[in-house]
Order: sequence, then C-alpha cells, then structure tokens
Amino acid sequence: MKLPESSSTLVVSGMSLADCETMCRKNCSCTAYANSNLTAGGSGCAIWATDLLDMRLYAADEGGQDLYVRVAASDLDQAGNVGSGNDSDKKTRIIIATAIAAGILLMLSVVGIIFVWKRKSQHVQKSIIDHRGSRERSQDLLLKAAVIPSKRDHSGESTTEELELPLFDFSTITLATDNFSEKNKLGQGGFGCVYKGMLVEDQEVAVKRLSKNSGQGIEEFKNEVRLIARLQHRNLVRLLGCCINMEEKILIYEYMENKSLDSILFNKERSSLLHWQRRFNIICGIARGLLYLHQDSRFRIIHRDLKASNILLDKEMNPKISDFGMARIFGGDETEANTRRVVGTYGYMSPEYAMDGVFSIKSDVFSFGVLVLEIVSGKKNRGFYHMNNQLNLLAHAWKLWREGRGLELMDSAAGELYSTVDVMRCIHVGLLCVQEHAEDRPNMGTVVLMLSSESASLPQPKHPGFCLGRRPHDTTSSSSRQDESCTVNQLTVTILDGR
Repeated sequence: MKLPESSSTLVVSGMSLADCETMCRKNCSCTAYANSNLTAGGSGCAIWATDLLDMRLYAADEGGQDLYVRVAASDLDQAGNVGSGNDSDKKTRIIIATAIAAGILLMLSVVGIIFVWKRKSQHVQKSIIDHRGSRERSQDLLLKAAVIPSKRDHSGESTTEELELPLFDFSTITLATDNFSEKNKLGQGGFGCVYKGMLVEDQEVAVKRLSKNSGQGIEEFKNEVRLIARLQHRNLVRLLGCCINMEEKILIYEYMENKSLDSILFNKERSSLLHWQRRFNIICGIARGLLYLHQDSRFRIIHRDLKASNILLDKEMNPKISDFGMARIFGGDETEANTRRVVGTYGYMSPEYAMDGVFSIKSDVFSFGVLVLEIVSGKKNRGFYHMNNQLNLLAHAWKLWREGRGLELMDSAAGELYSTVDVMRCIHVGLLCVQEHAEDRPNMGTVVLMLSSESASLPQPKHPGFCLGRRPHDTTSSSSRQDESCTVNQLTVTILDGR
C-alpha cells in the first residue's frame, strides 16, 4: 500500500514495530502507524494523527508498505478474532475488507482532490495539520493585517497582500519538541524560550515560544511574521511557519547548528572557533543582510535591535540576522521616524534613538558598528571597562585608534593568521559607523563597498557616539547641538505596554 500523505507524520527512528503499536495505542489522536525504514527487516516508527489522505492499494508484485490502521472495536468483525474457520469464509472477509478499503480510499482521494483544488483557487498555500479550533483564528489574526509601508507612499502599488505562510497545529509543535522538553531547550530570553524540534523526515527546526508574560505582544509577533515571510536573503534567518493556539504564539525557524554569535564570541572556551577569516566573513555577511533590508528588499526595513544575540550561525558559520519583532517598514520617501516607545538593547542603540526616539537606517548602522568592534575585539560593549580609565568598548577603540595602536584591539583568540590590512579596515569601518551624529555615518551600501575593496578610500572617523552633545574639542561635527555630555550606556531601556 502507498502510505498516506506524510507532512504531519511523527517519525521516531530506531523504534520496533511493536513499540510503535504501543505508542499509537497510547495516543488518542493516532489513526495509523507503519515502519519508517523498510531496510533490514523494518525499523523506525511513523505515526499519523490526522485524516489518512492520498493512500493507494498496490498489488503484491507492485511493492508498497504495510500500514496499520487504528479503528474502533465496534467496527471489527468479531469473527476475525476466531483462530479457526474455513477458507471460504476467510476469502469472503478478505474480499469484503478489500472492497471497503478501496471505497474508503476512493472517497478520501476525491476529498483530497477537492481540497487541493479549493486551496489553489484561493491562492493560499499553507502546510498545516487539520485543527479547526486554531486554524481559523490564526488565519484571521494574520491575514487581516495589511502590509502598509508608509502613509506617504505614493508609488501607486497596492500595499495589501495575502500572507503565504505555513500555519502549524499546536499538537504538531508539541510532538516535535517532545512537549517543550528541557532537553530540547536552546535558549531563553525576555520573549520566552527557543526549543529544538524535529518535524517530518527528520527536519530540524528552531521553535520560538513567546512567553505569556513577554513584552513582545501580538503586534510585534504579527510584525515579525509579516516581515520575515516576505524577505529572502542568505543572511536573513528563514521563517518556516507559525502557530497561534489560544494564548500560545509560536514561530518556527530554520535550525541554526551553531546558535547565536554571542554564545561563541563572548565564551572564552569557544571563541577560538572564530578565527579571523570567519570573523571577517561574519562581518561582511551581516553587512550584506543589512544592505538588503535597507535598500534591496521590496520595502526599506529598519531592524532596530541588531546585536550579537540576534545573529545566528549555521553549520558553516554563515551569519543570519534574526528577530524582526521590533523592525519598522519605511516608505520610499521616508528617511527617519520618531517614536515615544524606545525599544532596543543597552549598548547597541544610537544616541539620537536612545535620547530622542529618532530612528533611521543610520540607527542600524550604529548598531552594526558596535557589532563590528565586538567581533574584532571579542569584548562586549556593554559592561566593558579598561583598567582604571572606566572606558566602554567604543571609547577604548577610539583611544587606541587616535594613538595609532588600533591593532591592539584585536582579540587574541582570533589566531595569528590574519591580514593586518583587513583588521584595521574593519576597525576603521566600525568607528565610522558609530560616529555620534547620524549624518556622519555611512550607509550600508558604502559600508559593503569599504569592506570588499582594499583600494576604497575611507574618511577619518569623528568622535564616536558613546557620549551625547558637543564636546569642547569637537569642532568638526556638522551638528549644532549644545547639550551637556552624558553617557548613552547609562540608559535603562524599558519596553512599555500599549495604552
């Protein structure tokens, strides 16, 4: 027999058929089970918990696989439990059972064809498990939200689109993560927890389960879903789907084998894994991802929370920007915006955003500059103090640069095989990105060019933005601000609930 459609099948490798049967009997939702691996006499367990669709009965010489279907006891022929009987009765029962099975298969096939045709006619392609209680709520919640990049967008292009994103059933996620087991936990933050999960055909995923008490509410959740679903770039994390069930809000991403950048970069035992060439490749990859968001994607997107923990690394250590819950879309004529709700991470926010709530692509450029200096030095900007000078990382890098000792900033864990030119160019670019005034910072297109070309001419950086306002010796800035100096890194950022 051809096995049913398997997009929602739970697969457990190494389990015997008998154990598979036991597991199916214990699961009230189980409708059928079979071996997942036919080699060496059969092993592994595949369990279906939904309607059995797209089955086909093969002749004995056509191959196929045995499928064990769970039915109600009342549907069984009591005579089938009798250990003896004449051959004629057995043949009759076989013929009747075959006819019934063929009829059921035909009916299921017709239903399946109608279902597929109906879904295609609506131009919505979703890979979901049939769970009516949460599916309609999820679709209403996500599809009603129109993507409107700007009230001032006069491009004439329609800004309302249908969301084409797989919606997963909550039971599928609980099975994939072993009911959110602690052994599958990858990390935890203010938003909730991230778990490793296993979907159909051994597909590994990362499951981000938002805490019910998380500051990231439903608007941020929808914002992240709408944005990532439409972004395609090798340096952006790929969203595979989402799930909304009652108060549960879950995002399903591609699994990143090496987790987040900060888990390696700031770990003394693991930082040596990031030799210089890998660090340089990570810097360039992040720059390309930001350039796509700011310039090359359909909409101009400001991330607003770029930091080491939001950079994920795949098995080849390629960087991918993640967490778009705080991102904002700009229209074609927008260059900056203002907000009363300042959100972000201590140590990465630009001065104008932290103090005045003004953000633009140059806000992301500032965060990128902080990230570059952290990657080069292996040190966090937040909480960095150098000897008795009480300097943060930006001030320390600026001091070394002005004294001609910029190379001393480099992390010894990066190894001895490196290009001095590349290291100094990265420090130079990082300092250009963290300049105090937004208008002095380069855009990401210029940054990518600076990083990729050894012959590119780089301007001298001005005072970095670890302090606000004009300094007495700072006469080159184009800003006319006369505020008193204060330290940005003394701010406490609070995520507010909407009024």
